[in-house]
Amino acid sequence: MNNSSSPGHENGNATGDMDVGRYESPRTGISVLMLFAALIVVFAVAGIGGSITASSVNEWYPTLVKPALTPPPWVFPVVWNLLYFTMALAAWLVWLTVGSFSAAGAPLSLFGSQLMLNLGWSVLFFGLKAPGIALAEILALLIMIALTVIAFFRQSTLAGILMLPYLAWVGFATYLNAGIWLLNG
Repeated sequence: MNNSSSPGHENGNATGDMDVGRYESPRTGISVLMLFAALIVVFAVAGIGGSITASSVNEWYPTLVKPALTPPPWVFPVVWNLLYFTMALAAWLVWLTVGSFSAAGAPLSLFGSQLMLNLGWSVLFFGLKAPGIALAEILALLIMIALTVIAFFRQSTLAGILMLPYLAWVGFATYLNAGIWLLNG
C-alpha cells in the first residue's frame, strides 16, 4: 500500500521506522558494492602481476644471488595477499569517508597511480628480468605510495594506517631489489 498521499508521511510509508531501513539499505548496498569493486580492481592488478611473475619466480629468480635478509619464497605471496587486501580496504575507506569519487578523486588517483607502478615493477623485474630498471621504478613507486599514504591520512586515519605496512614492505622490497641488482650485475 502506498501511503505517500497520507498527511505527515512525506517519505511514502506510514511509519518513520520504515524510512530508516528503506533508505539505509541502498547506501549500505552501494557501500558493500564499492568494497567489492575495490577488492576486484586491486586483486585484478595483483593477478596480472602474479601471472607475469610466475615463470620467472620458478626459473630465473632462484638462480640469482640474493642479499641477506631475503625471506623464504613462501613469505612473498602471503604478505602480498594481505597487503593487497588492506590496500583495497584503505581505498574503500577513503571513498566511504568522503562519500563520492569526485570528492575523493585526488587520493584515489594517487592510489591508482601507485597500483600501476606496482604492476610496472613486476613487468620490469620479473617480466623483463631487469633489476636495474626495476630499482629506478620501485623508487618512484615508494614515493607514490608515500604520497598516497599522506593523502589517505587526510581523509581517513584508518585508511592511512592500513597503507603503512605496504609502504614498509615496498621499502624492504627496494632493499631486496637493490641487493639483487648489485650482487648480480
